[in-house]
Amino acid sequence: MLQLEDVKLLQFYATPGALTDPGAHAERFADLPADLALLCEIVQGSMIHIFWAERYELSLSDERKAEVQIRTVAQKLARLRELDDRPLTEARPLERKLVGNCRDFSLLLCAMLRHQGVPARARCGFGAYFLPNHYEDHWVCEYWNTDQARWVMVDAQLDALQRKVLHPPFDPLNVPSDQFLTGGKAWLICRAGEADPAQFGIFDMAGMEFIRGNLMRDVFALNKVEILPWDFGWGLITDDPIDVKGQTPELHFLDYLAHLTLGGDEAIAELRALCLTDRRLHIPEYIFN
Repeated sequence: MLQLEDVKLLQFYATPGALTDPGAHAERFADLPADLALLCEIVQGSMIHIFWAERYELSLSDERKAEVQIRTVAQKLARLRELDDRPLTEARPLERKLVGNCRDFSLLLCAMLRHQGVPARARCGFGAYFLPNHYEDHWVCEYWNTDQARWVMVDAQLDALQRKVLHPPFDPLNVPSDQFLTGGKAWLICRAGEADPAQFGIFDMAGMEFIRGNLMRDVFALNKVEILPWDFGWGLITDDPIDVKGQTPELHFLDYLAHLTLGGDEAIAELRALCLTDRRLHIPEYIFN
């Protein structure tokens, strides 16, 4: 049976955050289906991943590529309307889809679910299903499955073409925890020497510094602030080198945060409280503007 604090936490995730609020474009969500698979299809019909565009034989201009900088769902919906004013339930031609990345697919699905009162949250970490022996920088959406009484991870990015190319060994509507490692999980197993930090990242960027960034992005996402993948240079998101065997107070604090992200609802509630009170977790104002 859910306890009162559990119910409060689910209520927290069932409402929009600053970046997932559709704002003046809320009517775009009014007639969306409740079915999860259909919602993922709508997200895929509205967006194209910047790194997959060529696979669809679509060439993007620099102006179109810049759409990955759009932070908020309200701004995304405004740009979608500029590109094509048809309802979200109608898939757009490739050239009229909004350009985004994994964070944006997850954010849009998260916003739709929250608009319907379904507890949902974006998660930042690493996918094991993109390259062999590698954990790729990635985001998914997580929603509360009432029937199963558990959080379920969903990869809204994996459309038919991507599934054909990647052959993920699972249903994208139910991503196993060993196929997507949250930033906190990656941090802890690398700190314990159970995995090689060099296997975690994207392109030529990898290692504990990169993992620290995704740990912090996941911390903030659990507090309903889904920062961009390249937001860094403040607080604990820096390029300062990390000794994986280090025992500094900062590393112990990061360990503690990582454990909280992997804990139950009580741990997540403590994490939320830290985000509100600990200066090391302060988010710059520009993130919201």
